[in-house]
Amino acid sequence: MKTVAMVLFPDFLLLDMAGPLEVFSIANRYLPDADHYRISTIGTERTALRASNGVLVHADHPLEQSLDSYDLLLVPGGPGAYNQQHQPLLAWLESAPQRARRYGSICTGAFILGHAGLLDGHRVTTHWHYTERLGKSFPKALVETDHIYLQDRRLITSGGVTAGIDLALSIVAQDHGKKVALEVAKVLLVVMKRQGSQAQFSPLVAAVAPQDSPITRVQNHVLEHLEEAFSIERMASLAAMSARHFARVFAREVQMTPMEFLQSARIDRARSLLESSDLPLKTVAFRSGFGSVRHMRFLFGEKLGLTPTQYRQQFS
Repeated sequence: MKTVAMVLFPDFLLLDMAGPLEVFSIANRYLPDADHYRISTIGTERTALRASNGVLVHADHPLEQSLDSYDLLLVPGGPGAYNQQHQPLLAWLESAPQRARRYGSICTGAFILGHAGLLDGHRVTTHWHYTERLGKSFPKALVETDHIYLQDRRLITSGGVTAGIDLALSIVAQDHGKKVALEVAKVLLVVMKRQGSQAQFSPLVAAVAPQDSPITRVQNHVLEHLEEAFSIERMASLAAMSARHFARVFAREVQMTPMEFLQSARIDRARSLLESSDLPLKTVAFRSGFGSVRHMRFLFGEKLGLTPTQYRQQFS
């Protein structure tokens, strides 16, 4: 019997807890008794803990009464994970590598692992909205943005909210084979492996900085005229700079090259049109500045892991 524990703290996200634990609970229906998952929750307080949606949950055990070892130890996300620090929990989690055969986080629970020193030197992920913040908070971690979940040795982290279900399904598949995991996925009405990555949910281009500068003026001009042809030279002329100097300044201020910005902005425009209209792909490609459906399809596959048609089917 494998032991699975979820650590709870004030203001945790309820779905981060319930989704993965439901996977292991349903898996027990398809497993012999000796192979069942033994599921428990560990609380930072002896009293009931209030989740971020207001629901009260009473953990099975407080930290000081937890077991000495677990097969899997998970930390959920939520406002309490990235806006607060729970010192007793952090001290307890420092021993997670010795306490658990596998350990990890759902969504922004990665921030708690980071404060406990467990992300350093590992490839990790979190909800797409928080990857930049995670990377800045824990520079020794190798934060990757394009994974639904990511396992690096014994550490496993996931993207936001429902990605915890994907993480749990992957563990069931490791423990008991793909067939059992597939049966669980069917019960939950989810797919075993999603198409694409977290990039399909997040904008590729961040909002243009509010301050007025030659670079922001170029960005705004490009966004307003995406259907037109742009080159480094044309963008540089709009900023009244040489092409070489412009490319260097743009990359420093925007954290991507001018052509990466242009390409990403066109993908975002196409995504918006695919989500909000029934326009033919040829029209979407033209209005987004791709020039051809073939080029648009290639870049969608490269950046999002989906074709424009697949994207429309999933998000429109």
